[in-house]
Amino acid sequence: MLDIDTLTGQILQHHAATFAPDAAQPVPPCSETDPGFRAALRACSALGFIAADALCLARAWQTQTLRTGYFDAAHWPDDPRDFGLQPVPHVHAFVPCPQQLGLYAVLPDAPWVGRMARAGVPTVQLRFKSDNATAIAQEAQAAVQAVQGTGALLFINDHWQEAIAAGAYGVHLGQEDLEALTPPELEQLRGSGLRLGVSTHGYAEMLRADAVGPSYIAMGAVFPTTLKRMATAPQGVARLAAYARLMRAYPLVAIGGIALEQFPKILATGVGSIAVVRALVNAPDPEAAAAGLLQAIKNKY
Repeated sequence: MLDIDTLTGQILQHHAATFAPDAAQPVPPCSETDPGFRAALRACSALGFIAADALCLARAWQTQTLRTGYFDAAHWPDDPRDFGLQPVPHVHAFVPCPQQLGLYAVLPDAPWVGRMARAGVPTVQLRFKSDNATAIAQEAQAAVQAVQGTGALLFINDHWQEAIAAGAYGVHLGQEDLEALTPPELEQLRGSGLRLGVSTHGYAEMLRADAVGPSYIAMGAVFPTTLKRMATAPQGVARLAAYARLMRAYPLVAIGGIALEQFPKILATGVGSIAVVRALVNAPDPEAAAAGLLQAIKNKY
């Protein structure tokens, strides 16, 4: 095999134009000594991937090399087997949801949920922020009532116990909320019949989500957003496309700063859903905005 510097250069030559980092990341320490692994780790760090994601990629590149019998610097790893993802069908899995969730509106309260459901948005999420347990339970119940008769699928953000009690379609959890679940709580959630969506921001978090077999995986933030403080930089369309190839067995939702004019290139990555917040709640005419976004997805599918 060639030396590490040569292999690293080959990877960068093939992929630098695609992933174009804002700044190189430090190479994480590791014990693996295989030149291909070390070259991939160095290259992925130079391409701007955070340490945890660079490590996942390097291990996948090493597994890809062992599986195929040769080091291919031109082929970005995207085979689920090389990342150790669950085989399909998933042994540990939540109840499935549609492969294409379409326009996915993330909304602040039950009146907004009902308004967008009546406007024809097929998937809605209640992201209600409160420290009052009674208010949370009441809002979840109100949101379930608000979508009745519309056909919209309702996910509740974070509050999985209230989602079960209210009879919602599903729940959406971030990485910290997912990790906070005890094994009995995870089994309670899986056994409830609720669909589970999980937020991810890179390879390491996608692998963590895959371990529980969620109903869908959300990937972002694709573009800069002011709505949440993000631990990682915006992922961009190129990374989103790479993530979508790897996680193709799941329904996929792109989220984060996505506006109408960006819908075509986001949908071209292979995701079946786009989540929006400001594009609806900040629009002068939210119903008209919803109609335009729905048409953009219809034009693709």
